[in-house]
Amino acid sequence: MRMSTYDILCCPVCKGDLILEIRKKELLESGEEDVIEGTLRCEKCSVDYPISEGIPDLLPREKEE
Repeated sequence: MRMSTYDILCCPVCKGDLILEIRKKELLESGEEDVIEGTLRCEKCSVDYPISEGIPDLLPREKEE
C-alpha cells in the first residue's frame, strides 16, 4: 500500500481515522514508501485491518456471536 493511499483511507465501519502500524516496507523508485505488511487500526472503534503483500483488507468483519 503506497503511503499516498493511506492519506485518503478511513474506517469503512464508522468512518474514523486509521492508525498505521508498519511491519515491512519498501522504497519505490519514485521515492515513495510502499507498506508491504502491517495493520490499519481505527482510532474510534479499534477495529484492525491487515495489510498483506501491499494490499489493505478493508472489508468489514462479521461480528462473532
